[in-house]
Amino acid sequence: MNNERYAVSLPGLKLKNPFMPSSGAFYYGLDHMDDFDLNKLGALVLKTTTLAPSTGNPQPWIVNTKAGILNSVGLANPGIAAVKADFLPELAAKLPDLPKMLSISGATVDEFVQLAKIIDELPAINAIELNLSCPNVDEGGRAFGVTESGIHSVVSAVRAVTTKAIYAKLSPNVTDIKPLAVTAENAGADGLTMVNTLVGMSLDLQSRSARLYRGKGGLSGEALHPLAVELIWEAASAVHIPIIGVGGVSSIDDALELMMAGASAVQVGVMNSIDKLCLPKLIDALPAALDKYHFDKVSDVTSSLCALPENEHDWQTIKKEQS
Repeated sequence: MNNERYAVSLPGLKLKNPFMPSSGAFYYGLDHMDDFDLNKLGALVLKTTTLAPSTGNPQPWIVNTKAGILNSVGLANPGIAAVKADFLPELAAKLPDLPKMLSISGATVDEFVQLAKIIDELPAINAIELNLSCPNVDEGGRAFGVTESGIHSVVSAVRAVTTKAIYAKLSPNVTDIKPLAVTAENAGADGLTMVNTLVGMSLDLQSRSARLYRGKGGLSGEALHPLAVELIWEAASAVHIPIIGVGGVSSIDDALELMMAGASAVQVGVMNSIDKLCLPKLIDALPAALDKYHFDKVSDVTSSLCALPENEHDWQTIKKEQS
């Protein structure tokens, strides 16, 4: 798909269409090159990477629940040195024209800074996604992304050491997303990714124990979708930077719903493990969906939600216009 109707221009990322995998969904891309032509994607998002290699949490990493998937991978990854040496050269050679965003995580602000300095010198990477849901060891283990001070400390420090576009990935585990989104923007983020997983638990009644090693895990899948729609809508009303939406996308309508709420592009996570061709299917479904809902181009979908009704009369008027 190479048509201006479907293109999206974001800081650091010139997308031929708005679709990309979420961090972790495609690992570092090379393992998925036999599934379909990755050049069909708008961009490739690489797995969250840390300064040093990490083996992650003990197994099991994934638990299926009736509401979605709980994961407790623990950011298992080979570390930035191995990614730089073992993955990026081959990615650059095989996918030279595909925009690439690398997700990073640190236990301290300094770790984020060291990662950003390394990535700033890597031409294969076009943008950095900050995974702000990781624990801040300097603040007692509370996630960076649930406080304004935590978000500001990471984003501003990374902004000071890189010229690459920065996307702050925000957590849904908060009371009010607006001040957090504004803080990310004011600290220098070029865009937001919304939302990360929701914290959840699953228990084994027979053994009276948690089904995941650490008890809690990140909930993703369809149950997350309505929450993502609402939080994107809230954030989009408060910031002037673009949003990449993510959360429970399993159909083209789901994707357009995130965009209508305020997202400019869409990441897909869980569905890739259910159907390895889900992303090319979404891309192929885009033209007909734009026609069906009367959008001239995909960028017109972003923030196209009508004003919410203030009373029952407004609601009835909207419904009559739709019928």
